[in-house]
Amino acid sequence: MSDSPFDQIITYINSQLAEELSEEEKEIVKKTFKPKRLRKHQFMLVEGEVCKIAGFVVEGALKQYTVDESGKEHILNLYIENWWAGDRESYANGTPSPYYIEAFEETQLLVVSKLDYDNVLSKQRFMNDLLRTLIERNSLQLLKRVHSSKTLSAEQRLADFENVYPEFLQRFPQHIIASYLGMTKETFSRIRAKSARG
Repeated sequence: MSDSPFDQIITYINSQLAEELSEEEKEIVKKTFKPKRLRKHQFMLVEGEVCKIAGFVVEGALKQYTVDESGKEHILNLYIENWWAGDRESYANGTPSPYYIEAFEETQLLVVSKLDYDNVLSKQRFMNDLLRTLIERNSLQLLKRVHSSKTLSAEQRLADFENVYPEFLQRFPQHIIASYLGMTKETFSRIRAKSARG
């Protein structure tokens, strides 16, 4: 683990860009991102609110979900260290979010407000390069996820998930992973038990 959350985000940004941040750019990151702690079950975002912060996960885990009329949670995204959490559409457009984002573990974030993003970060070349990389990656992941949900069996979806995100299986319980994959907890348990038997 890095000496400070800022070391961690700077290391992360450097890993995503063709050239590393200058000392001046590092200072901009340190000035615009603010540390934020969430207790377990504390919300970063509640349905109906406008998402006013985007967060880089330094430590911990969060889940993004909707709640249907019967009160059932439907998991859309899971976030752990070195992932970005937030509702991009609500953040960009100032529209109410249909999502909850809740800390699943005690979580430390570095967050940037929409105001600081617009006034400072959006004018930085490194941030625009980073954003382009993230949007491209997210678009490909979303496409792959939609394709998987339409064409792969539950067994194949779980095998694919285990291959791409093995660390998520250590951090989140079965019912959350099952919801994320669009299957019941019972189906998830049955597939895991079958694969464990070989």
